[in-house]
Amino acid sequence: MTILHKIPKKPLGAAFAVALGVAVPASFAAAPTPVSAAAGDLDRAVEALRGISTLTADFTQTDRNGATIPGKLYLKRPGKIRFEYDKSANMLVVSNGKSLYLVDYEVKQVQRWPIGNSPLGALLDPSRDVKTYGKLVPSDHPDVVSVEVRDKKHPEYGVITLIFVRDAKAPGGLELTNWVALDAQNNRTTVRLKNQNYGAQVSDSKFRFTDPRRTGGRR
Repeated sequence: MTILHKIPKKPLGAAFAVALGVAVPASFAAAPTPVSAAAGDLDRAVEALRGISTLTADFTQTDRNGATIPGKLYLKRPGKIRFEYDKSANMLVVSNGKSLYLVDYEVKQVQRWPIGNSPLGALLDPSRDVKTYGKLVPSDHPDVVSVEVRDKKHPEYGVITLIFVRDAKAPGGLELTNWVALDAQNNRTTVRLKNQNYGAQVSDSKFRFTDPRRTGGRR
């Protein structure tokens, strides 16, 4: 098991890139399957994303330097997400459906972005049509579906590659297991999910936060 440790502190913009961002599991190491052999999988991936009303999961996040930290993910469509990091990170990433916030409790700063202006827009932004901006990329295993999403008109939004594994119990028959995100500076972040739970009640209070600039506290 990888030893988990705190991601080194960076300026807020860089920390946000680290926070938003997978490689296909090593057990699926095989010759790539041509995209043409997976006809219909892009539609299935879109259906899988649209089929998620709520999602909770444990996650680990790894930055380009290999620093890894765990946490709990809460997602509620449309547009809401919360990355609740291990307390050692002393930060939070949360979206209220309109804006995405990076809350840094150590330096008592908050930074905000429109939800569409990041790689995570593919997951969160109802107006971001994954079928329009996405394409299948070669898969290392017939049970793995990889979709790369980018807006060529807005390279500053970055790129996200969503990795699904076929699972009849998941929405659309595909389970979102991980993703890799590249920001405009080509910083890579990997997020891996496990213990996914779909359709559970998630309170809207999960997508609010205590502003440390006013209180100095954490929620």
